[in-house]
Amino acid sequence: MQEIVEQIGGYIRGVWRFRWYIHLVAWPMCVVAWLFVNQMPDQYQSEARVLVDTSSALRPLLRGLAVQSSAEDGIQMMTRTLMSRPNLEKIARMTDMDLSIETPEQMDELITRLGQTIKFKGGGVGRNASNIYNISYIDNDPKLAKNTVQALLTLFIESTLGDTRKESNSARKFIEEQVKEYEQRLIDAENRLKEFKRKNAGVMPEDGRSYFSQLAAAKKQLEQAKLELLQTNKLREEYKRQLEQEKPALNGAIGAKFNIEHPLNGRIESLESRLDELLLRFTKKHPDVTSTQDTLKRLKSKREKDISELSRDDQQSDGLNQNPVYQQLKIKLGESEAIIASIKPRIEDHTRNVKRLENLVDIIPQIEADLKNLNRDYNINKKNYDQLLSRRESANLAEQAESSTDDVKFRVIDPPLVPTQPIGPNRPLFSSVVLIASLIAGLGFAFFLSQIKPMFDTPRQLQEVIKVPILGYISRVWTPQEKRRRRLDVISFGIVGICLVAVFAGMLAIEIFEIDLLASIKRRI
Repeated sequence: MQEIVEQIGGYIRGVWRFRWYIHLVAWPMCVVAWLFVNQMPDQYQSEARVLVDTSSALRPLLRGLAVQSSAEDGIQMMTRTLMSRPNLEKIARMTDMDLSIETPEQMDELITRLGQTIKFKGGGVGRNASNIYNISYIDNDPKLAKNTVQALLTLFIESTLGDTRKESNSARKFIEEQVKEYEQRLIDAENRLKEFKRKNAGVMPEDGRSYFSQLAAAKKQLEQAKLELLQTNKLREEYKRQLEQEKPALNGAIGAKFNIEHPLNGRIESLESRLDELLLRFTKKHPDVTSTQDTLKRLKSKREKDISELSRDDQQSDGLNQNPVYQQLKIKLGESEAIIASIKPRIEDHTRNVKRLENLVDIIPQIEADLKNLNRDYNINKKNYDQLLSRRESANLAEQAESSTDDVKFRVIDPPLVPTQPIGPNRPLFSSVVLIASLIAGLGFAFFLSQIKPMFDTPRQLQEVIKVPILGYISRVWTPQEKRRRRLDVISFGIVGICLVAVFAGMLAIEIFEIDLLASIKRRI
């Protein structure tokens, strides 16, 4: 640690030996740099703030009825493209910056400078932070700074509104063209479908059923008709058989008919069924069983009594009474023969229909496939045409809504003004940096001289170099004249340094005074 301290002390003593070179370097640097800082042109900043309001009272009312473009997306896109080269060229023309341009290289430099100095960003505080945009520009001419900000603000508003209406018109024009195109497609599809139906009349699918479903239905109808004919034939044969066993006229026919149609027959059959169920569940001595048996005996005896009385009356009447059963069978036989006569034409018709469909087995499926293709094309065109009509109405409604009210509103919060106070350059800061840099450069030059012209300040340094032990050393004895001259040299060095700092302080005071003076003038204005 002692060695490091001695080494640092040696460096300091070496710099002190060449201390006048510090002023020799610092003074010229400070004077030249301060003159340059003082000659730097003032920079003026003009700024504007604009609020973009995208809320609209009609937007919730038209939701689902009209096509609504996203105003926020349009504004975001405009903010991304606002600093493009075409827009910067427009700003240069609007502010007459291009009047001094003579070569394309100068125009490129101007566009590059505008792109670097113009600041456009969203900002603000609160709920509408993203809707407040700041526009600022810095230039040596305050009027030009204000005109540039005003030109950019005008371009931003006009471009946003113009692009929104342009996109709406382009969308409506595109929809109109598509409506006309699909209308012609729909007419062509209808004509093709009409011509196809006219050409294939008589073999078109019925009720939307396919060929094979029609053939299956025809065969099923034929089978049902044949089965019905077979059943009716069997029924007719049975009527004939029963008719042969009956006599046309019988004595006691009325009694037989009464026996068949007696009013107690239904109750007797019901009680017999009930008795069978009870016997399956109970014994013959069960009260329900005995009660049912007694009731059944009474009903049967009453029915036999009625039949015997009717038979006596019939025997006393004319014996040529006709047999009602025979008459009934003859009627049934006639009905069955009529049914058979009506079924046969149906069978013949179904047979012809089946044969006709079977003969068209190679034609109708192809016709059905072609018809499906035509219907599919027609349905697709019809669906797209209907959707385009709906979209066109929505676009017209949206256009009318946009023309009746402003969908996007711009409100300039802070308009651009001609700045009266420069914002730069920061001369106090630059002057301070110049002073510090000059002193560091002087110290560095003095240190450099001390390294190329070294001296031994302590016996240790000499011993480290010659590698020989030092037994002693003699200190220098300063005479009074030398001490006085040395003191004057140190005082002179300090005075020169103080003068440098005083000059810096004076320049700094003047610059600060000018800033305060301009600020007070601005407040008065």
